Order: sequence, then structure tokens, then C-alpha cells
Amino acid sequence: MPVPAELSPPSPHGAPRTRAGEQDDSTLPPTAAATATATRGGTGRKRRRGARDPRASWAWETEWDRAYLLACAAGLLVDPLFLYAVAVSAPLMCVFLDAWFAAAVTALRCAVDAMHASNLLLRLRGACSPRREDTDEEEAQPGRDGGVPGRGTRSKEGVFLDVLVILPVMQVVVWVATPAMIRAGSTTDVMIVLLTAFLLEYLPKIYHAVRVLRRMQGVSGYLFGTIWWGIALNLMAYFVAAHAVGACWYLLGAQRATKCLREQCAQAGSGCAPWALACAEPLYYGATASSVGAARLAWAGNATARGTCLDSADNYQYGAYQWTVMLVANPSRVERVLLPIFWGLMTLSTFGNLESTTEWLEIVFNIVTITGGLILVTMLIGNIKQVFLNATTSKKQAMHTRLRSVELWMKRKDLPRSYRHRVRQYERQRWAATRGVDECRIVRDLPEGLRRDIKYHLCLGLVRQVPLFQHMDDLVLENICDRVKSLIFPKGEVIVREGDPVKRMLFIVRGHLQSSQVLRNGAESCCMLGPGNFSGDELLSWCLRRPFLERLPGSSSTLATLESTEAFGLDAADVKYVTQHFRYTFTNDKVRRSARYYSPGWRTWAAVAVQLAWRRYKHRKTLASLSFIRPRRPLSRCSSLGEEKLRLYTALLTSPKPNQDDLL
Repeated sequence: MPVPAELSPPSPHGAPRTRAGEQDDSTLPPTAAATATATRGGTGRKRRRGARDPRASWAWETEWDRAYLLACAAGLLVDPLFLYAVAVSAPLMCVFLDAWFAAAVTALRCAVDAMHASNLLLRLRGACSPRREDTDEEEAQPGRDGGVPGRGTRSKEGVFLDVLVILPVMQVVVWVATPAMIRAGSTTDVMIVLLTAFLLEYLPKIYHAVRVLRRMQGVSGYLFGTIWWGIALNLMAYFVAAHAVGACWYLLGAQRATKCLREQCAQAGSGCAPWALACAEPLYYGATASSVGAARLAWAGNATARGTCLDSADNYQYGAYQWTVMLVANPSRVERVLLPIFWGLMTLSTFGNLESTTEWLEIVFNIVTITGGLILVTMLIGNIKQVFLNATTSKKQAMHTRLRSVELWMKRKDLPRSYRHRVRQYERQRWAATRGVDECRIVRDLPEGLRRDIKYHLCLGLVRQVPLFQHMDDLVLENICDRVKSLIFPKGEVIVREGDPVKRMLFIVRGHLQSSQVLRNGAESCCMLGPGNFSGDELLSWCLRRPFLERLPGSSSTLATLESTEAFGLDAADVKYVTQHFRYTFTNDKVRRSARYYSPGWRTWAAVAVQLAWRRYKHRKTLASLSFIRPRRPLSRCSSLGEEKLRLYTALLTSPKPNQDDLL
């Protein structure tokens, strides 16, 4: 029975399967096969031209997210500046708009709006673009709905908010509505209109910024990667709130000063006209007072009104707006902005220090300010505390979670107590060495060139501590650094047993190992390996032997840790790669001498040879000193326990030396 194409197994030679409805090129005539191949090749080239690298796209989108979030914060800082455009002329005691200041703020607002518009267009373009059938598009990260360009269909609420924050409400009010109201003489109502327009535009912007922040946190899990950025964002939010509250406080203080001037104008009677409170030029660019009429000059000379409303706050009930008296007529724009920010920070940080009058708008403003300050201070302290706690305890919590999981696993598998103790000891040592950071995984996911450079930088100093590598050139060391792995062994751990296949070479960085070897008479020969020594030199003989054998060599000794040990490991396949591609290095006399000197096998053989020679010398010297004893046969024929041991050592001495059958 024929098997459907979708379920057909792959060919034994690794040939790709054909989909249902497609025909293999091998079954077509040569011309048709060439045509089919060219057609599919052309389609593939078209798709590749439109495809993007998902990792590069994700990195660009992340950077755009951060820039756009900072643009949202900048927009929240720019909008309150519109309220500082309203001022009172000190010479003429009339209300006007600082046109140059308003123009500068409008330019900043246009730059922020351009950022919002670019973000909206990018997202709409990504949402409206047709879905590609390319496999690269299938690898794009799902679930980031509306976070960055091309992440999914935008909801109506998101599009509405994006459009709402771009609307030039404050620009229209400042440049159109406010000058018209000042010309009409509605100087007090100007403040209410400005404040209402500001709140109607500013509150949705706050909601939009919070929504963007939450969405980005939900998508990537973090924004800027460090705890200092988290603290900076919380402090920035507090500063924005103080800036907005200070701007509202300044505008309401300007309204109170205008109200005071209107009352003084009413008391002046025929000496003051209501339109005198509005400057002749609502948008003031710094013109002189030469064109001012006589009525306005007469009102400007009213000393009572000036002393009551502008010179001091003691003659009128300013309430919470006492400090605004020295601001509304202050020509310095910097002072006009900085003092309200200071007042906002002070008021939001301390409670109960506001003196209020009985006016309902002032009372509501004070209530909102005090309540908002209480909430903001609580949130600021809580968020900063949470950021620090997350930074200091997240790794500890991860460690405890892993240890609990390991304990449950060992309990479920019913491991012996000794094994459990060894597992706990290893986990604690590994955590102390790595601090919960999987360095191998981080480096493995990097591009090849960057990975090689980083591993060369991290491992070169430690690799050069191994005497075997001190006589190798940089090219060989770079390839070795790219393939070594950092290994950690707890105390008392048996790494390899005598006779087991040698799977890797170990280069000790910290700690000590014990290499033990059982001799022919059952005795055990031991030597200690410390930093700079290595084991697994059998792999060098195995790689350099000709003809090459696929079977791994057996270990000539048992390796066990005497203490917690850190080492570099070079797997058998990596040793084979290095020795095959850089064979000239391992035939160098200096490298051969270093390998023999630091090899535990050669050291054991040398120690046995020295001990054997010494014992033979002592035995001959002892027999020579006993001159009164005349043995019946030559000394070499003496039958004694010492002679039997001597024969055993002689057999060991005449046995093949380590690595004798290769270049080493």
C-alpha cells in the first residue's frame, strides 16, 4: 500500500522528502527538472530578499522600544511647560503669553509628536502587511502583540490612544484660544481653559505611557537590563509628577494674582477699565511700551494694586499659592520653571504643610496633591525596595528552587544517602562558582566570531598556565580556547577509573587530584596533580598513532579529587581536531618534553625506575659489605625475598614505557 507523502519516512541517504502534490525532480525529464528547479530557485530568491534575520529584527525592535519609552517620558515633561507661558507683565500689570517660550515648547512638542507618529506608522505598517509564508517569518517571536513593528494586529483602543496623544490640543489652545480670550478680556477664564485642556490631554498620556511600559515588560521581561535603570524610571516618574503638579500650581497662582488685580481694578472705579488687565499684544515677543495707551499707563501706575497683588503675598489671601507672587511677574523663565518643580517635590514628599483658603478649586487641588503625594511616595519606596529585593534575592530564590527540585527528584528516585550528599555538595559548589549564571549557554548562543573572541579572552590566561600549552603559537591556543569547557568537581569525586575509556583531557586550574595506579604485585602507586598539571595524555598518543584507531584508549590510572577542583576539559573529538590540524605543534621537542614531564604516566614510570635502581644499588652494596659470607652461587643466583622483589621490579623496568609507540 502506498504511503502518503506527508507521512513517508526520510530516505536513508538523507534526501529531503517531497510534499503532497509535489513531484520529485528525479522523476522528471531533464528539461522539466531544470525548469522546476529554476522556478523554485527563483521563488526562493524572492523570499530571501524579503526575509529578515529574526535576531537582528528583535534587537532593533528592543532598541526602538527603549527609545519610544523615553520619548513618552519626554512628552510628559514637555506638556506642563505650556502652562508657564502665561505670565503677568510687571510694568503694565496685565496678562500675556510669553510667545518665545511658547514657541520653544511647541518645537519640543512637535519633536515628541513626530516620535509618536513614527511609532504609530511603523506599527500600522506591520499590522497591515500581508503575512509571509517564509520559514523565517515562522521563526519570528509570537505573542508580542503590538509591542513593536510587525508584532500583530493593533487593538482599536491602542490605535485610539496613539492618535489621541498626537492631537495638538495644547498647541491650539495656546496659540489660538488663549490669545482670543485675552483680547476679549477674559483673563481669569484663560487659566481655567488652559488647565482643563491640559488635564484632558495629560491624563490619557499618562495612561498611554503606563500601558506602553506594562506591554514592554510583558514582552521582554525587562527594559534596560540593570537595577539602576529600574530605580531611575521610578525616580523619573516621581519627578514627572512633581513637574506636572508644580505647573498646575503656578497656573492657579497666576489665576489668583489675576483675580486680585481684577478686584483692585474694580475698586479703582473709573480709573481702570476691565480690558486694561489684558495686554494689548496677547502674544508678547518683547515689544516696548511706547505703543501703550494712556488708560493702560494709568492702570500701570496704580501703586495700591501693585503692592497688594504683586509685591507681597501678605496683603491678599493667596493660600497655597503664596510663592507664586514672586513668579507670575518674574521675567526669568528659568526661575519660573524651577521653583514650581521644587514646590512640587517638596509638597509630594511632605504632607500637611499647605495653607488653604475657602475657595473650592484650591481645596480640591490641595486634596489631590496631598493624596497623590502619599500614593507616589508609597509607590516609589515600594518599587525601589522591590527592585533591590529582586536584584539581591532573585538568584537566591532560583538557587533554593533548584535545590528543592533536586531534593524532590532524589526522594522520588530513592537515592542512597551518600549519593544525596554528593549531589548537594556539587550543587552548592557549582552555584558558588557560577553564581547561577550559565556561562556556557550564554557564550554558546553568541555569533561564532564573537564567541571565539570572548572565549579567547576568558580562557587564554588560564590556558597559558598549563605548561603543555606554553610552547604553542596563538593560532593553536585560539582553537584550544574555543573548545575547552569549564568543569567543576567536588571533593572526593572519582573522575575516571583505571581501565575506563579516556573521554577528555583535564587541565587543572585550581585544586588537586590524586592519580593512583595499581602495579603488578598489587601495590598502588600514587601521585598528586596540582594547578598546571594535566591528565588524559593517553588521548595524545591515541590521536598521533598511525594507523589511527577509532576505539578510545583506556585510562592508565584512577583520578580522584582531593579537594574542590576547577579544571578545563578538552573532549576526545576536540583533541583529535587540534592534533590533526596542528600536528606540527605536537611534534615540537619542547612540547614533547613538557608532555613527558607533566604526564602522570611518565612520572609514575620514572618514579618506579628511580626506586628500582636505588633498591638494586642498596642490595648490591649490602651483599658486598658481607665479605665473610661466601655464597655457593653467584650473586645473581641468590634466592631470597629481596631477590624476588628485585626480579619483579626488573620486569617492570623492562616493560614498555608510556607513549613509547608514538611521537611522544
